Amino acid sequence: MPASKVWVTGLTVGAIAAVSALAVQADKGPHPTAAKARPSASAPGGASPAPTKSAGPVAVPDGSGTGRRVVYSLGEKRVWLVDASDAARRTFAVWPGTVSPDTGTYTVSSRNMATTGSDGVQIENILYFAAKSGISIAFSNAVDGSSPPPAGGKQTGGVRMRAADGASLWTFGETGTKVVVIK
Repeated sequence: MPASKVWVTGLTVGAIAAVSALAVQADKGPHPTAAKARPSASAPGGASPAPTKSAGPVAVPDGSGTGRRVVYSLGEKRVWLVDASDAARRTFAVWPGTVSPDTGTYTVSSRNMATTGSDGVQIENILYFAAKSGISIAFSNAVDGSSPPPAGGKQTGGVRMRAADGASLWTFGETGTKVVVIK
């Protein structure tokens, strides 16, 4: 057999072995999933139930300002991305951390594509907009899609959302974008 065929055969066998090893490795152990990690309505410790998708468009709340902005309702656990004409471009439910911002108007002060959250979860699409009692408050989504209940006894300022919503917020919420927090 010519040397070039032996070389190609060796590469093919090596590639098949590598893919097989990765498949076996991926099949071992538990996999974090949003369904497993989401708190249920009956979760101990008063954890919030997982957000549900809206059946239809939810109107931008009255008294949430005007112009292009992110509106975050503490009571509804919901965010709206509002364009300059005051129309909601997107709205979605969120999972708040244990520390909530005060109501008021803020701006996105900084952004970070990815890091590890204070609860040890890998997060992405992080938009910092407030601080309270020394805790930074930011919107983000977990890389693995999970929505863990707040860590017992830890103060966390992360406002988590589904990955698709996090990607939309990342695109919409540039540094300096207004964030209005309402009750």
